[in-house]
Amino acid sequence: MASTAKARAAYAVGIYCATTLAFLLCAAPETLRVHTPYNHFALLAEAWLKGSLALTGPPPGYTGNNDFAAFQGRWFVTFPPLPAVILLPFVALAGSAERVRDGAVFLGLAGFGPLILFYVLEKLTRLGVSQRNRSANAILALLFGLGSVYFFTAVQGSVWFAAHVVAVVLGASYFLLALGADRPFLAGLMLGLAFLTRTPLLFASPLFVFEAYRVCKGPAGVRNWWEFSKKLAWFSLPVGLSLLICCWHNWARFGEPFNFGYGYLQIIWQSRIQRFGLFSYHYLPKNLGVLLTSLPYWTGLEPGTLFQINGHGLALWVTTPFYLTLLWNRRRTALDLGLWVTVLLVALPSLCYQNTGWLQFGYRFSNDYAVFLFGLLALSDLRFGRRFWLVSACAFALNAFGALSFGRPEFARYYDIDPTQVRIYQAD
Repeated sequence: MASTAKARAAYAVGIYCATTLAFLLCAAPETLRVHTPYNHFALLAEAWLKGSLALTGPPPGYTGNNDFAAFQGRWFVTFPPLPAVILLPFVALAGSAERVRDGAVFLGLAGFGPLILFYVLEKLTRLGVSQRNRSANAILALLFGLGSVYFFTAVQGSVWFAAHVVAVVLGASYFLLALGADRPFLAGLMLGLAFLTRTPLLFASPLFVFEAYRVCKGPAGVRNWWEFSKKLAWFSLPVGLSLLICCWHNWARFGEPFNFGYGYLQIIWQSRIQRFGLFSYHYLPKNLGVLLTSLPYWTGLEPGTLFQINGHGLALWVTTPFYLTLLWNRRRTALDLGLWVTVLLVALPSLCYQNTGWLQFGYRFSNDYAVFLFGLLALSDLRFGRRFWLVSACAFALNAFGALSFGRPEFARYYDIDPTQVRIYQAD
């Protein structure tokens, strides 16, 4: 048993080192030298250290006033605050937000997402619901890190992408603890922290409910409802606490427990939020269009530029083509239903959100539920044959290009950026 644990740990360390090395090689050099231009979480941590929930003055000029809320003469960071907690000791030691290389901190954290996912896949094997061996689980974990939109997300370091990195670590931890429902309090804690990082992850709670229902069987398959209720109670305790913290935070800033402050953002498309709301069915067709149909433009308009990518990003099946195998999966387990329900519920808020994820290389909101999709891949009848390796190589090459090129001025010609966000396909 000890040797098995050591072997598993050796694989996990290898996955962390391999993915982190790739992230460091693909990140912009300035990410390791100075703070990012959108260091909102460091600025929020600095405000806390000064005893305020609001910034102590207007946002710094280098941020371009991008995604800050103005309310009653004060400026706020609207994003869920947990990543700022991670930066808090760094800001305290450095003395100011601008002395903290926030991008470098999140680069160092990014490799833990694939590492924890590997442990998730190993637990699926130990529970007997997956037939994958350790090498196959390691390959899937590496593909998550380097063959999905997580790759380009991990190297950015700025506010929107940093939140995804932290949420993936916490979401994968929740997945690991929810399996078998044997750690209900810790599973709820990880989910609550994930919610305080990326709010859609609150909708991942059905996974634990399905698992608790599955394992709480008495004699002759009769449900042990008392055990089931205890697990749900312990699970709900930290989740409920995180909701209370969130409501208090909103009330302390904006006077309303359910007001996150997005209505006070100083952005040019604020009018659509005022007209349709932050979430609406009105946004669904546009978001589905990006998720399912956004392709590169083949063009020869600029010398040496054969294609361009719209600022709304590429379709999910383009950046991660092996997800398509889930559509033809013939294997079914009791866990599949819980994972599919979880994926759909976590995806729904983003699909009805006023923003597609702009600016992005690929559909970054998929990071919220990608670890659950990789769990489904582990449970599926996907074979590691010649076709799989070819598709995986293409996914790695494409996402490596995204990691190297997105947000870099020297590669700007490959991106078609429409500041109005109206056009999501190639112009006529």
